[in-house]
Amino acid sequence: MKASKLLAALAALSLVLAACTEAADTTTTAGDGTEAPATTAADGEETTTSAAGGEGSTTTAAGAPAGDGRLAEVQARGSLLCGVNNTVPGFGFVDETGEHVGFDIDFCRAVAAGVLGDAEAVEFVDLTAEQRFTALQSGEVDVLIRNTTRTSSRDGGLGATFLTTTFYDGQGMMVGADGGFTAIDDMTDTTICVLSGTTTELNLTARMAEIPYTPLTFDENPQIQAAFIEGQCDGWTSDKSQLAGVRSAWPEDQGGPEALVILEETFSKEPLGPAVLDGDSQWAQVVDWIVLATMQAEEFGIDSTNVDTFTESTDTNIRNFLGLPVETDEGTAPFDPGLGLPTDFAAQVVTQVGNYAEIYDRNVGAGSPLGLERVLNELWTNGGLHYPPPYR
Repeated sequence: MKASKLLAALAALSLVLAACTEAADTTTTAGDGTEAPATTAADGEETTTSAAGGEGSTTTAAGAPAGDGRLAEVQARGSLLCGVNNTVPGFGFVDETGEHVGFDIDFCRAVAAGVLGDAEAVEFVDLTAEQRFTALQSGEVDVLIRNTTRTSSRDGGLGATFLTTTFYDGQGMMVGADGGFTAIDDMTDTTICVLSGTTTELNLTARMAEIPYTPLTFDENPQIQAAFIEGQCDGWTSDKSQLAGVRSAWPEDQGGPEALVILEETFSKEPLGPAVLDGDSQWAQVVDWIVLATMQAEEFGIDSTNVDTFTESTDTNIRNFLGLPVETDEGTAPFDPGLGLPTDFAAQVVTQVGNYAEIYDRNVGAGSPLGLERVLNELWTNGGLHYPPPYR
C-alpha cells in the first residue's frame, strides 16, 4: 500500500517536472516574474532569451549570450540611450558641427562599443541637472553619464546605482579677473550664481554659512553665463572641472579665458561617474566593467594605436582582457567573465574609443583647451585613485 502511494506520488511529480520543462523551453521569466520578450536572431528566426545563456538562448552577432533586463533591451534596440550634458566644454558639449563631444560623451561611446560592438550606436539624450534622475527613473535613458556626483542620498533615495568614479573633482569658485577677489572669504555681500537641483547648491550654503551672500539659481549653464556677462553674478560656483570647461570657451568679445580666474580653494568632494537604475545588477556590472576596461587598458599599456600588437602576447592577463584564446585544463578558449558581453568587449572599447588616458587627455587634459592635470585621476601606479580590480 505504501509502495503504491509512493509510485503514484513519483508519477505525479514527473508530470509536474515535464510541464515545467516544456514551459521553460518556450518562455523565459525575468527577475520580476514577467515573461521576457521574444527576440529576433540575425537569421530572422524569433527566439526567446535565456538569462543563463544556455540551450535555446539567443546570442549577439559577436557570439555573446544575449542578456536579460536592460542589457537585452539595449541589444534588441541596437543603440544605447545615454543621458548627457550638452553645455559643459570638455565633458558634454555640442560642437560647431552639431556633434556631441567630451569626456562623458566618450564614456557613452565606450559603453556602446562594449555592448553593441559599435561606438557610434548611441543616442545622446540632453538633460538638465533637474531632469537627469527623473529620466533615469522613467527609463528614458539606459545610463546617466552626465557629470553627476555620487552621494548617499542619491544612492539611497533616487533609485540610482552609482558605478566606478570616472573623474574625481571638487567644487570651486570662478570670478572675474578684475573683480578683486583672491579668496572665497573675501566674498562678503556678493551674489553667487549656481545651478539649481545640484550638490553644488548645497555645498555653497555650507561653505558660506558665516559669510553673508545672495545665491542666484538657474537651471542651465548658458543662463548663468548670460547673467555673469550682464554683471548679475560676482562669482560662479560649480565643480572645478566644469568651471575650467566654461572658462576655456569664454567668448573672446568678453575677454576670453583670461577674463576669468578660478580661485584656489576646493571646498567639496565630487566623485563623478555613471549611474544606472536600481534593480538590474547585470546591467550595472556591464557598464561598470566597461568603464574599468579603459583604466585597465592604460595600466597594461594598451591603447587605440597599439592594441593590435598585443594579439601575440604571452601574458595570460592581457590575453584574458582582450578576449584572446588561452590554454586551460579544458582546452583553448577565450576567457569569459560571465557578464553577458562578447569576450572581446574590452578590445572593442579600446580600439574604438581608447584607454582612460586617451579619453582624459583629448577632452580635458594636456591635449585639450582645459589642460587639467590628472592628479587624483591618475592610475594608482602613479599616485592616483583609479584602481581597476583584477580581470580574471
